[in-house]
Amino acid sequence: MKAPTLENHRVKLSLLDLSNYKHLLPIAQQPHLIQFSPSKIDTPDDLKAYVQTAVDGYKLKTTMPFIVFDKQTNTYAGSTRFGLINWKNKVLHIGWTWIGHEFQGSGLNAHMKYLMLQYAFEALEFDKVEFRIDERNLKSRKAVEKLGATLEGILRKDTLMLDGFKRSTCCYGILSEEWDGIKETVFAGF
Repeated sequence: MKAPTLENHRVKLSLLDLSNYKHLLPIAQQPHLIQFSPSKIDTPDDLKAYVQTAVDGYKLKTTMPFIVFDKQTNTYAGSTRFGLINWKNKVLHIGWTWIGHEFQGSGLNAHMKYLMLQYAFEALEFDKVEFRIDERNLKSRKAVEKLGATLEGILRKDTLMLDGFKRSTCCYGILSEEWDGIKETVFAGF
């Protein structure tokens, strides 16, 4: 498995690994960046461990991590990945997404998701893309709903957070047969 470079006029997603993750250090240190995640990335060692986990998953063909480059500002913006890749059932997750506060609400995330959904459905020919989001993270939930994802259910108290809180996780999905309609409506003009 070789990670593709996904790119359009606004964003470039390329393989995140131990050779380029340091570009993300200033972003990862922003306060409250991943407050709804069970991961810790705000120190150089924590970010390196986070990336190492992604790299290990890439070697096992269960993840495909990307570093996000915003072409509009000509700067690195964050990270995202395909995860929990199930090659047999043709289902994967898009998640582990974080971009700096200055990029949020700029349209960058929509461009990232478009490229990732397009690759998952059109190149990999997967049947389903899932998103898992902390029930309290209304901003991310609204963003995924805006993409056309359907709330399929809530896993109650399924993930232990760093502060000891047991979060509930909203499960969203997009099916391959829904992709063309979403592409024509939500992503018209991309």
